[in-house]
Amino acid sequence: MKDIMLKIVGKQILGDSREEEDQLELVTEGKYHEKDGTVFLSYDESGFSGMEGCTTSLVIKGDEILMKRCGEAVPLDTEIRFEKGKRFNGYYGTPFGAVEMEVLTNDVVNNISREEPKGSLNIDYHISLRGLSEGRSRLDIEII
Repeated sequence: MKDIMLKIVGKQILGDSREEEDQLELVTEGKYHEKDGTVFLSYDESGFSGMEGCTTSLVIKGDEILMKRCGEAVPLDTEIRFEKGKRFNGYYGTPFGAVEMEVLTNDVVNNISREEPKGSLNIDYHISLRGLSEGRSRLDIEII
């Protein structure tokens, strides 16, 4: 496992224009590991993201991504699958309990090298948290 630095940018797209966005940016230490063509990234969330005490792990195999969040900040470990054109149903753990969730992945662009820890991952998706929110988001992760 190699120590890396990650730049993570989460965007909520408001309205029809990409000019209207809420953005959260985090630069943090993380871990990189590659095995049999699959890349594994992990990092600890910060208080800035509102999920301090939580670890986020990404399992990246081509354009299929599995995101797992676990730790003290979430009462229920959360898994989200991202695969272009596919829907994923599950539960999103919040400090207030679990919320039913549906994710539709619009696009995945994986430019992470399997030979060395560098590159980027971009995920564009719609998410619906039943009763709380619905919208379009982007997650951009860069190994710096």
